[in-house]
Amino acid sequence: MEFLIMQSFYGLSYGSLLFILSCGFTLIFGVMKFVNMAHASFYLLGGYVGITLLRWTGCTTATFILSIIVAAFTIGFLGIFIQRVFCGGLFGQDLPQVLLTLGFALLFDDMVLVIWGGDPVNVAVPLWMKGTLVSGSYHLSIYRFFMISTAIIVALALWLLLEKTSFGAKIRATADDEEMAGGVGIKIPLVSAGVFGLAAALAAIAGVVGGGFLSLYPGAGLIMIPLAVAVVIIGGLGSIKGAAAASLLLGLIDSFGKAFLPEFAYFTMYLPMVVILAVRPTGLFGRA
Repeated sequence: MEFLIMQSFYGLSYGSLLFILSCGFTLIFGVMKFVNMAHASFYLLGGYVGITLLRWTGCTTATFILSIIVAAFTIGFLGIFIQRVFCGGLFGQDLPQVLLTLGFALLFDDMVLVIWGGDPVNVAVPLWMKGTLVSGSYHLSIYRFFMISTAIIVALALWLLLEKTSFGAKIRATADDEEMAGGVGIKIPLVSAGVFGLAAALAAIAGVVGGGFLSLYPGAGLIMIPLAVAVVIIGGLGSIKGAAAASLLLGLIDSFGKAFLPEFAYFTMYLPMVVILAVRPTGLFGRA
């Protein structure tokens, strides 16, 4: 029983990180129908922005939270800039989208190598987050609890944004019928830029939070992007609820897969995606 509880805890915490990374990716897919292969590079850049800020200010709880906020705004504005300047004329053109954003991903990796070097680094976290909570024979990482809590806050914030604000209503209308949304006066380019910036900001948050858990280095973003794609495919295009379910599913599969079948751990992560595509091509919560 202890083994099952610990592995489930590990899986939930890793799935929480995947959700923070992937929810922005599924928004871009669902609303803009845009294939952004540079999304995980925003994760990488966000992590390095957090590292730089914490090196300047020192690592306390306040500066750690500040690093998350600064990274989100910095990378969010970078995402808006890229969308407005480079991506505006590529809607509906899948191959040019992939080539352009993949080029940005490679460019960002080289930029990280030049500015920060190629050695793996981690985001500094406050000392109290490095501890563990002890309950009987259970030793639970406080930082993993922080990752789960951050994912819950992000999920609630997205729900409030999409369901309780006028901008969220515009996002939903654009996702359902872009032509009709434009016909009733919704400015589609501004909505698209806002969604792109929001997705980049969420990836940056994942970068800072994940950087305290996983090492950051040039190329780390290219490793994370297939996981984000798997979450979108399993959960369903444009579904935040689907992204949450798929992220937790993949997190648990990764945790138990590494425990029981470590030599097939990478394969087991993508097996659910293959099964879902065969049985339900629209994903768990996607619509045709």
